[in-house]
Amino acid sequence: MAHDSDLPCDGDGICMVCKGKPGDGETLTCKTCVAPWHVACLSAPPETLAAAAQWECPDCSFVAGGANAAATAAVGVGSEIVAAIRAIESDGSLTEQEKAKRRQELMSGGGRRGDDEKEKVEKANGVLDLFDEGLNCSFCMQLPERPVTTPCGHNFCLKCFEKWIGQGKRTCANCRNAIPAKMASNPRINSALVIAIRMAKMSKTNASGGPPKEYHFVHNQNRPDKAYTTERAKKAGKANACSGKIFVTVPNDHFGPILAENDPERKQGVLVGETWEGRMECRQWGAHFPHVAGIAGQSEYGAQSVALSGGYEDDEDHGEWFLYTGSGGRDLSGNKRTNKMHSFDQKFDKSNEALRVSCRKGYPVRVVRSHKEKDSSYAPETGVRYDGIYRIEKCWRKAGIQGFMVCRYLFVRCDNAPAPWTSDDNGDRPRPLPSIPELKNATDITERKGVASWDYDEEKGCWMWKKPPPESRKPIDSVQEDGTTKVRRHRPALSIQERLLKEFSCSICRKVMSLPLTTPCAHNFCKSCLESSFAGQTFMKQRTCEGGRTLRTQKNIMKCPSCPNDISDFLQNPQVNRELMGVIESLQRQSKQTEDDEASEETDGTDEKPDVVPDVVSDDAELCSETSDILKEDAEGKEGIQKSPTKIKPQEQKKASGGDSIPTEKPLEKPDSVDDEHEKSGKETKKAAVDSKVKRTNKRKADDSPGARVKTRKQKA
Repeated sequence: MAHDSDLPCDGDGICMVCKGKPGDGETLTCKTCVAPWHVACLSAPPETLAAAAQWECPDCSFVAGGANAAATAAVGVGSEIVAAIRAIESDGSLTEQEKAKRRQELMSGGGRRGDDEKEKVEKANGVLDLFDEGLNCSFCMQLPERPVTTPCGHNFCLKCFEKWIGQGKRTCANCRNAIPAKMASNPRINSALVIAIRMAKMSKTNASGGPPKEYHFVHNQNRPDKAYTTERAKKAGKANACSGKIFVTVPNDHFGPILAENDPERKQGVLVGETWEGRMECRQWGAHFPHVAGIAGQSEYGAQSVALSGGYEDDEDHGEWFLYTGSGGRDLSGNKRTNKMHSFDQKFDKSNEALRVSCRKGYPVRVVRSHKEKDSSYAPETGVRYDGIYRIEKCWRKAGIQGFMVCRYLFVRCDNAPAPWTSDDNGDRPRPLPSIPELKNATDITERKGVASWDYDEEKGCWMWKKPPPESRKPIDSVQEDGTTKVRRHRPALSIQERLLKEFSCSICRKVMSLPLTTPCAHNFCKSCLESSFAGQTFMKQRTCEGGRTLRTQKNIMKCPSCPNDISDFLQNPQVNRELMGVIESLQRQSKQTEDDEASEETDGTDEKPDVVPDVVSDDAELCSETSDILKEDAEGKEGIQKSPTKIKPQEQKKASGGDSIPTEKPLEKPDSVDDEHEKSGKETKKAAVDSKVKRTNKRKADDSPGARVKTRKQKA
């Protein structure tokens, strides 16, 4: 190895031994690692110019002899690196820059990567190269930094775009389409592109062996018993608090009551009437998992629980039954967390659709009441209380108090335990539905038609599952006998292409965008989804006064589905974001190719015998079809012999041929012996044909060579 006093020059050209900067003629470069060394500070400098031309530094040259086993092993590893460096130097197809890059990767350990790691790096580089090809800024030719997307579908860096606008330009730099004045004065950053570019860069960093991303995650068993705040919380209190330990073992999409088997600590489950300090503590016991939203559910799966907290003034609480108002209809853009005023109609989508699914299928819904429900006589004085199981009997839409359409749901209690406000010992019994006057003017009324999944059993005298409960779609933590926690995973990790495609999803249909449109307010939608949202609306609306006089037409305001900005001018001539569409299509092709490669790898080790079986099966099928055809022809031949032209009337000939009747002479009648001979000969002919077909098919089946099968099929054709 190198002498203790032998040290090269650093990146600034300063000798690490004498701390001085040698001149141009005082340094010597190693032919292997191309590192500069100060000649005056070398313990064994080269004696001749020829030796200096082929000089190797002390780190690259190893002295044989006097080394122990460990040093010998180290020398073996080092000699492999030196041999690899010399192979790089001798490769004439590489430029000096490429050689330097290869040497750097080799010395940093990159040259010893496995094939799987190299393939992973290549895939990550391929995704980033895909972004470089399709989403580059037209000014700086780099990936957009804080990307801004024009209505014509071109992407630029925010600084480049502002510089272009600052020069007085009001047209796109690519296609010269006009840029709206509002966007020129206040450009919006496309957040979907920001997240996608960041993910692509992170995938390359992680694949190339960079520092792993830091995840702030605390396992359930390591959480405290109460809600807590970490050092990263910006505000004190529960505004940025984390949930405490979840005490029950039910998943987030669990339907029905929480039984004792799901309560490993108390062995009693969640009882009706239990009260907690707030929504965070209620979440810890699984009665209602969302600590802000009032509905817990999934649009295609159903709703598990709701919270009555006085969020909508249309709610009516009657204890054993209540009228619940759906979510939405309020402008929560910007940093608004709540808003009491409605600004648009509610629809049966998202969590509202989840409640309607529970209505149709008769699922049990857990109900909690909060002390914030001031207009209810059944709300607790403090905290949050669990009031048992309810079932949605009907749902509809009607005009709310503020004039906008709201979704309404009729909840009726159906729990085996008595309500907290009653003194009864028994639970609920089936009761008739209350009269709802507002149903007269309601629309989109939905009622359950079949048998409810959660219903009353007359024999057992209790409410129970009449149908199997829905299977959970989420992982749960199960405690083992040894005290360890085992997590059940349902879905494998998504590839980088699938994660990027998930980011490129439409804000309306929540699926990967097709023909993507980017609005001036930087929101992305499918073209069909955005146009269907404003179907039937006109850009200008006609106005008339009371006397019937026509007034001046007024522009119709069309708000973006994701924000209150007006996009009516954009909708008059929407331009597809071709750059984004090209990236999405390329990602879909890569994802499909990856799936095909994985499928082919799984089938590489299978037996080749099944490849021959379909041919045999097809031959049998051919035999059956051919035999059936011959038998059919045989039957038709019998009919033709029995119904000879001598016995067919001219009208039947006309009907069979579809044309005009042809006058024919009366043919001579044949004797019965002749007909019998013809019939017998016909049967023998058909039988011989069947035997020949069977022999040819058996010969094909017996011949295993593919060439013989092809030849037989050609002969048949």
